[in-house]
Amino acid sequence: MKVFVLNSGSSSVKYKLYEMPDEAVLASGQVERIGMDDAAVTHRVPGREPYRVQEEILDHTTAIQRVLGLLTEAHDGAAVLQRIDEIDAVGHRVVHGGEAFHGSVRVTPAVKRSIRELSELAPLHNPHNLAGIEAAEELLPGVPQVAVFDTAFHARMPRHAFLYALPHVLYRRYAVRRYGFHGSSHRYVAERVRTLLGDGGTARIITCHLGNGASIAAVQGDHSIDTSMGFTPLEGLMMGTRSGDVDAGALLYVMARENLSLAEADAMLNKHSGVLGISGLASDMREIEEAADAGNETARLALEMYAYRIRKYIGAYAAALNGVDAIAFTAGIGEHSWRVREDVGASLGYLGAELDPEANRAARGEALISTPHSRVRLYVVPTDEEVVIARDTVAVVTADREPVAARRPGARRG
Repeated sequence: MKVFVLNSGSSSVKYKLYEMPDEAVLASGQVERIGMDDAAVTHRVPGREPYRVQEEILDHTTAIQRVLGLLTEAHDGAAVLQRIDEIDAVGHRVVHGGEAFHGSVRVTPAVKRSIRELSELAPLHNPHNLAGIEAAEELLPGVPQVAVFDTAFHARMPRHAFLYALPHVLYRRYAVRRYGFHGSSHRYVAERVRTLLGDGGTARIITCHLGNGASIAAVQGDHSIDTSMGFTPLEGLMMGTRSGDVDAGALLYVMARENLSLAEADAMLNKHSGVLGISGLASDMREIEEAADAGNETARLALEMYAYRIRKYIGAYAAALNGVDAIAFTAGIGEHSWRVREDVGASLGYLGAELDPEANRAARGEALISTPHSRVRLYVVPTDEEVVIARDTVAVVTADREPVAARRPGARRG
């Protein structure tokens, strides 16, 4: 089965084409600056030089049409596909599934209506995810479309974990609660760690997705029991430009003294805070580390705060899990910054986690970075959200093709 995975953003479309079940990547790439006359198109085929071009691409339909064309064109070798109808299914990343979706589902008119309604909770993501779905439906009529939700991995959190201590009527009226994000990443990493542990599914795992956006999840079995991001991706860890946890009273105080509108406060918290706000330099951790090494005090402070908050959440989630068997670092910072991992891992001895400094600094790709005597395994695990989408797409489409009589009575779908 050939599965086309799409991640549609406000001005971009990222894609991968898989041969399943081998999970071989046949092609990948992205279209950036959609809506402009100099949109950037990058197309990659394993073993070949990337193909890059700038051209006018004004909407998502045109972008996906251009990608489909690239798949059937010969660039530095044979075309990836002879015909577009070789694509068997399309899997879409959808950021917010709310309380409606606890797993991945076949796209139907009702599913699209729900995604549209949930745009109120994810206005920067769901509308564009839906635009990608509708463009793919138009260009690939009759091909099954599957929605894979970022929030689904966290959807089974217990009520005491997902509810806020606000008047309960706000949850009943507006579904104000913790949803969590980065679900496909946390899920992939936790599954990979269970494999590395040789565990049948009972391991207590803390996954640390550390990038420009960052979150931590406490994972037991096949789902998280708590996660640091909340109603929006703003809550939790200090991030590149997002504040993470902040006293609401402090925010109200600043809004009153600075006469900030809601839009201005939102911009402050999401775009001008975090590592950028503390350092006054940049949101990119590589630049912050370089500045800290050169003696910049605000960069050093940003690094200290960043690692400290990660350690706090790890401690909290070890308590929530009643112990921890493994901690994994992933995403751009988690995979590539030995310094952040060291600043975090060197202070976890109370949990029985012993970092191996040499293994940590030498880590390239997937690696065990704890000592042989460590009671808690520490790992670096490169994430792969796209392969999770591809796997779920195959599972949903295959289930839909099963004869009705072959399905277990009452079995949950998606």
